[in-house]
Amino acid sequence: MTWLTHELRLIWRSRLSMSALLLLLVLGSLAVWFGVQEVAHQHQTIARLAPLHEQDVAAVAAQYAEDADAGSPAYYTFYNTWDTPSDAAFLALGLRDVAPYVLRIRALGLQAQLYEGETFNPELALPGRFDFAFVLIYLAPLFVIALLHDLVSGERQAGRLRLLLSLPDGGRLWRRRVALRYALLFACLVLPVLIGTAVSGTAIGTLGIVLAVMASYLAFWVGLSLLVATWGWRSVANATALMGSWVLLTLVMPTLANVILVRSIPVHQGVDLMLAQRQAVHGAWEIPREETMQRFFVNHPQWKDTAPLPAGVHWKWYFAFHQVGDESVAEQVQAYREGLQARQTWTNRLGWVLPGVGAQAALHRVADTDLLAQLAYQDEIAAFHRQLREFYYPYLFNDLPFGQEDFAKRPVFTPLPPDAVPPGDTAWGLFALAWLILLVGIWRLARLRLTSD
Repeated sequence: MTWLTHELRLIWRSRLSMSALLLLLVLGSLAVWFGVQEVAHQHQTIARLAPLHEQDVAAVAAQYAEDADAGSPAYYTFYNTWDTPSDAAFLALGLRDVAPYVLRIRALGLQAQLYEGETFNPELALPGRFDFAFVLIYLAPLFVIALLHDLVSGERQAGRLRLLLSLPDGGRLWRRRVALRYALLFACLVLPVLIGTAVSGTAIGTLGIVLAVMASYLAFWVGLSLLVATWGWRSVANATALMGSWVLLTLVMPTLANVILVRSIPVHQGVDLMLAQRQAVHGAWEIPREETMQRFFVNHPQWKDTAPLPAGVHWKWYFAFHQVGDESVAEQVQAYREGLQARQTWTNRLGWVLPGVGAQAALHRVADTDLLAQLAYQDEIAAFHRQLREFYYPYLFNDLPFGQEDFAKRPVFTPLPPDAVPPGDTAWGLFALAWLILLVGIWRLARLRLTSD
């Protein structure tokens, strides 16, 4: 292991290399720590919901338990829904940082409640919250550049390059140096991740995918650095070229691609759906009640033969026109979701040519914090909202009394476990591109002796 000791000594003597490695370790550790703290905070927030909800329900029950109908309890009782973070969410917070992971709903129109917290298309190409994904995607390449930009030019400027090229095992020397620097960079990133996964109880399979994404993304930048380093330029020129590549690949091109996606696949904001639903609800006051009920019975024929509406405002008419308002924007909701999913699909495809986009999309999928996770949460909310309506409708349409014991029968939201499925094609595209670039870089490094004599 004499060569390893010698190479480690060279890195130890380099202030730039040691400072870069230490700073990367610190940044990675801080990112993991912040992520773990944020996920713990979200768990605590969710845990506080249950007792607060029981207090709210008890207050409503005390006030309306003696009412003759279920209208007031159905109107005033809120129900908590929540999206439990996955064990790997601390690595990439994704949409959990901008979309609500807790939502209180009632048995009224769902869309107006659902889109009060806007859901935007995940702009995977743009910098977000300071988490581990941010450190890996945007900062780690800078440390790769710091350690490898002068791999060859530094030896040339020191007058040792021709001597190194004349050695019989010169090619092995270069490969060892590259492998050591790659291993040190990877270690600075993986150590905080291993600690974070141990604390969070992340599954081994999930950890394996995360490590593969990390290794591949670093491999891309190591390979690109080798390609630039073997062109025979000076260290400053190498650093400038690599910094330009970093700006282009991680900032400029993803941003331009995102702009093109937004213009190519226009999607209305969720607030537009909320306004459309509310307009339909408010418009119900201006049309005959029988017309609203007939529209309601089209999709809910089981209530068609119930007692007719009495004079004045009746709760079953009120809840019926809220449901009709939801159904009136159903096609718009479907188009909205399909537009978001189309953008997500094309964003994933960009990962085949933009490694930063691919790595970030893969991490968000593994952490279950991407658009698919947010839409799945909305599906859970919609399913629970259906349970609420099915619970209250028999009381409302059959004019059944709603007492204290009926409060105890109310539905309870039960979230599905996080579905952190493998990233699929996005990860494979990243793997193929990254290791191909690394192999080409190593091949160029192996030919250095022939082209430099």
